[in-house]
Amino acid sequence: MAEASRTLTQGTQLFHDVFNASPIGIAVENLEGRPLFVNPSFCSFLGFSEEELRNKHCVDFSPREDAEKDWALFQQLRAGSIDHYQLEKRYFRRDGSLVWGSLSISLLKSSPSPLVLAMVEDITDKKKAEEARYRHAAVIESSDDAIASGTLDGIIVSWNTGAQKIYGYTEAEAVGKPISMLVPPELPDEENKILETLKSGNRIEHFETVRVTKTGRRINVSLTISPIKDSAGRTVGISGIARDITERKLAEEALHESEDKLRLLLDSTAEAIYGIDPEHRCTFCNPACLHTLGYEHIDEVLGKNMHNLIHHTRADDTELPIEECRVHRVTQNGEGFHAEGEVFWRANGTSFPVEYWSYPQRKGNEVVGTVVAFIDITQRKLAEAALANVSRKLIEAQEQERTRIGRELHDDVSQRLALLAVQLQQLNQNSLILPEVRSRMGELQKQASEIAADIQSLSHELHSAKLQYLGIAGAMRGFCREFGQQQKVEIDFQTRDLPTPLSADISLCLFRVLQEALHNSAKHSGVRHFDVRLWGTSDEIHLTVRDSGTGFDREAAKQSRGLGLISMEERLKLLKGTLSIDSQPKRGTTIHARVPHTSASDSMRSAG
Repeated sequence: MAEASRTLTQGTQLFHDVFNASPIGIAVENLEGRPLFVNPSFCSFLGFSEEELRNKHCVDFSPREDAEKDWALFQQLRAGSIDHYQLEKRYFRRDGSLVWGSLSISLLKSSPSPLVLAMVEDITDKKKAEEARYRHAAVIESSDDAIASGTLDGIIVSWNTGAQKIYGYTEAEAVGKPISMLVPPELPDEENKILETLKSGNRIEHFETVRVTKTGRRINVSLTISPIKDSAGRTVGISGIARDITERKLAEEALHESEDKLRLLLDSTAEAIYGIDPEHRCTFCNPACLHTLGYEHIDEVLGKNMHNLIHHTRADDTELPIEECRVHRVTQNGEGFHAEGEVFWRANGTSFPVEYWSYPQRKGNEVVGTVVAFIDITQRKLAEAALANVSRKLIEAQEQERTRIGRELHDDVSQRLALLAVQLQQLNQNSLILPEVRSRMGELQKQASEIAADIQSLSHELHSAKLQYLGIAGAMRGFCREFGQQQKVEIDFQTRDLPTPLSADISLCLFRVLQEALHNSAKHSGVRHFDVRLWGTSDEIHLTVRDSGTGFDREAAKQSRGLGLISMEERLKLLKGTLSIDSQPKRGTTIHARVPHTSASDSMRSAG
């Protein structure tokens, strides 16, 4: 009896030791699902103390859907329908994290009431590994890239859907076949070199080469291949990813071809062209640009700030701030610009006049740079100056001839006609003259007087002394009055804000413009009333001649430019002035001349 008692005591102690030392979580619960005994592994698994667990219910540790499934099986156990069950389920730990456990429940039929034995094995790492494998497999199968693995002898072991799409072989057709079936004949040693690299434990990344599909089509691929190693670090296989880059290669070739054509165009054109980024750094420069600017090597220009290098100063040697630079404005507002009359600066420090075109370079809606094309217009400027000199001399010769003819008409022809009229009058008073002859002589006297008046008016148009003695306002007012009387028209002349003194060059130029404009209006407008306005601003003199007549087509007028229009424009151009004509059929015409008065005399002199 004592021996039996001792044996029982030893057995109880052994059960207790095994219970506490077991790496598997063990709990003894009553049929209500409340823990009576829990071992340390069970406590560690859930993160609760033994005392805390005794106050919990078996379903308190699980998400709702897992707890409902477990409790349904537990009810069957209580009802005697089953005496054990197993399931994998999730548990909430004390810190709120989720872990996975493999639960095994058995019914202990003991007296006075049955108990439940629950054993839980932590399978969290196993579940994570499975999920990782599932995700990895899903990624492999869903990938558009070809993903495959093989032996160190180059035999295909696995083959995903992407590989089938790219190469055309199904998994059944590829697995067990040599990888070399994808290698084109002209690359016989490439596969051996790849396998040797992998056997040595090295990885191959983004290796671009050519492969052959099932149909014989050649494609460009990018290969990334890694060795597969066992737990001892030995290479036991290979795993690789192939990406079809055929379209990219074609696009690159097309881009390179386009770039080559563009480079050929830029290099062969005589027009100087350069590009800048938003910070004005040179991004490209063609040979014509280098030559025009006087540089020998592109490195002298590339990457340099082009405003500081070639566009820093105006023609008058004053600084051109970058904020006022019109090339800079293109990078700011994204609007193209055409300009002339500015200068660029050469490598040797000299400047030259340019005409340039500046356009934004875009990437989507963003301005990423500016392209500037320019030409050296030194020869054009010299030709324009020479032409202006010829025009000036022609106008001067014309004015001299006008003066000569005007004086000759006034001092000679007009006087002789006046003398003839006097003599006819005296002869008409002779009593010996027959009445019918006397009447005829009176008519001749009247005609001679009218001719004399017309010649006097013509002499004033050719050379107006009033312009010299009365100034431009008085001379224009007098001419408008005389012209109105002669042509039987009304002319409303008004003037204001004229600066004094006004140069003779400006006065004569605007007087001739007025004469030509009134003659044209009286001849073509079909109306008998004209408005003439002469006024000054802080830096310009303005003259307008307006009628409300038939008007004309401006485009047609440009095509049939008469000598009068050319004469007005040339006179104004010599003074850096402009002529504008606003006219539409049946809506009248306005001729507007404007001349800067601050440097007009200097301009006329410099033209000579």
